[in-house]
Amino acid sequence: MTTTATATAPAAGPQSTTVRRLLALGRAEATLLVRNRTALFTALLMPLVLIVSLRGILKKQADSTPGLDVDSMLVYGSIGMMLSFVVYYNLTGAYVARRGELVLKRLRTGEARDLEILLGTAVPSLTIGLLMAALIGVGGSLGLHLTVPVNPLLMLAGIAMILATMIALAAVSSAFTRTVESAGITTLPMMLVMQFGSGLFVPLEVMNKTVADVCRLLPTTPAFQLIRIGWFGTDGSAAATGFAGSWGAAGPHLITGGIWLYLAIWGAHRYFRWEPRR
Repeated sequence: MTTTATATAPAAGPQSTTVRRLLALGRAEATLLVRNRTALFTALLMPLVLIVSLRGILKKQADSTPGLDVDSMLVYGSIGMMLSFVVYYNLTGAYVARRGELVLKRLRTGEARDLEILLGTAVPSLTIGLLMAALIGVGGSLGLHLTVPVNPLLMLAGIAMILATMIALAAVSSAFTRTVESAGITTLPMMLVMQFGSGLFVPLEVMNKTVADVCRLLPTTPAFQLIRIGWFGTDGSAAATGFAGSWGAAGPHLITGGIWLYLAIWGAHRYFRWEPRR
C-alpha cells in the first residue's frame, strides 16, 4: 500500500488592502515625526503662539468694526491657523524629507499606489491637525459660549475641502523645495495667503469691499468660509441665516473651492517629484 504525502501550503498572511497600506505608512511617518523635534515643535507649539497674538489683533479690529464677534472669530481663526501649520507647512517638509531620503522612490516599487503613498505620508499631520482643531473648537465653544453649528454638513464639507486642498498644495510646494530647511521660504507665500487672505487673521468684513471680494477668490478662502458658514450661518458678508439659508450663502464658495481643489490636484500630479533633482 502506497502512502501519498500531501504538502501543506503555508498559511497566507493578512491580505494587503488600501487601508492597511495607509495605516502602515502612517505609523512609519508618525514615528519619524515624533523623532523630529523641530517638526513636532512647529506642528504643535507654533500655532499656539500665534493664537495668543490673534486675540489682541481681533480686539483692535473690533474697536473700529462695531458688531465684530471677537470670540467666534478667535476660535474660527485659531482652527484655520492650526490646520495651515500642522497640515500644509508640516506636510511640505515631510514630502521633501522623504524624497531626499529616497523613501518615496522605494515605496513606489512596492504595492502602494502613488496616491496611497502621498496620503499615507499625510496621515500623522491630518490626525494631529484634526485633533488640535477639535480641541480648540470644542474647548473654545464651551469656554466662550458659542452657538452650536448651524449646518454641520457644510462644516464637514469645508473641513474635507481644506484638508484635500492643503495636501495637494503641499505636494506642489514640495516640488519647488530643495531641502527641508528651505521649506519655510517656499511655503511662506501660501501661508500668508491662508492667514491674511482667507479671513483668519483679518476677517473679510474688516477689509475694503474690493479687497475682500478678491480674497474670496483665493485658493483656501472658499473652504475656510464654508466652515464659517456651516458654524455661524454667515461668511461676514450678510446677516446670519438658518440651515436652509446657509446652503445659498455657501453656493459660490463650493464652486470656487471645487475649482481650486481640482487645480491643486492637477498641479500635484503635474509637478510632484518622487526623487531628488539631479
